[in-house]
Amino acid sequence: MRKLKNSELDRLSVNAFKEAKKTPIIVILDNIRSLNNIGSVFRTSDAFLIEKIYLCGITATPPHKDIHKTALGSTDTVTWEYVEDTITLIEKLKSENVKILSIEQAENSTMLNDFTPESDTTYAIVMGNEVKGVQQDVVSASDTVIEIPQYGTKHSLNISVSCGVVIWDLFCKLRN
Repeated sequence: MRKLKNSELDRLSVNAFKEAKKTPIIVILDNIRSLNNIGSVFRTSDAFLIEKIYLCGITATPPHKDIHKTALGSTDTVTWEYVEDTITLIEKLKSENVKILSIEQAENSTMLNDFTPESDTTYAIVMGNEVKGVQQDVVSASDTVIEIPQYGTKHSLNISVSCGVVIWDLFCKLRN
C-alpha cells in the first residue's frame, strides 16, 4: 500500500466546490471562543460539502490568521455568514423549514446513533461555547437535542471534534 500524493487526491477547485451539490447540513457556531476550533469546523465543513456556516455572538469571523491556520483555505470555499443573535437566526431558519438540532447533553436528548434524519430535510446543527455549551434558550428553541454517547470519565469533547463526529454521522445517514 502506498500513500497518495496531494496531486492524486482529485480535489475540487474552489469554483467546482461552489457549484457542487451540498449536503443539507448547516452549522451554527454559538459563541465559540477558540479561533482554532472555528477554523477546524470550516475544514470539516469543506470536507463534507456542508451548505453553510453561521457564526454567532462572540464567534470570530474570517479573515483571521488563527482561523486560517486550521481552516487551510476552507473559509474561501464554505459559504458563511455572521449573525449576532442565535435565536433570531434559529427563528429565521425554522420559518424556512430547517430543522434545528442542538448538540448538547440535556434531558430527553436523542443519542446520535439513534437519530434518523429525514430525507429532503435540511438540518442546522448548533455547536455551543467551549465552557457553557449551547445557550439554554437555544436548546429550548431547538426541534431536537442530539447527544453524542460517551463512555469515559470526562463526558466532554472539544467542539471541533463534536462537530466532526456529528457531521460525519449525519453525512453517512443522509447519503444512504
